[in-house]
Amino acid sequence: MTNLDIAEVARRAGLPASTLRYYEEKGLIASSGRAGLRRQFDPGVLQRLALIALGRTAGFSLDEIVLMFGPDGQPRIDRTMLTAKAAELDATIGKLTVLRDSLRHAAACPAPSHLECPTFRRLIRAAESGAVDLPRPGSPRQRPRKPRDAVT
Repeated sequence: MTNLDIAEVARRAGLPASTLRYYEEKGLIASSGRAGLRRQFDPGVLQRLALIALGRTAGFSLDEIVLMFGPDGQPRIDRTMLTAKAAELDATIGKLTVLRDSLRHAAACPAPSHLECPTFRRLIRAAESGAVDLPRPGSPRQRPRKPRDAVT
């Protein structure tokens, strides 16, 4: 099978070339050489990028994802790590469910003011006490690091 040029891999994976270069720098993928100044990749890199995307979607950091590949580049996924992430997602789902239900109640609450609604006041107290500790939009956990733009 022929190697894929970095632009083709970027197109097929739906990622900017800068991300591919960053992933290579982190040790997540490896180019197989160059054709002129352009990196070349084995077609198997597309499957690896799909696994990386799946890990990112599940909330794993790039450093955690690196650990999911053996020295030979083959997946070596730690089942304990998957179980722990699933438990973390269950906890987040539970918090989001309570938050969603509270917001729906507040939207339909017949109280003259939200501050007169006991359910809404409980939600405010939970937020004040830190019991509602969901990631905020734009927080470091949700915002991926922007890869550096290099020439190749």
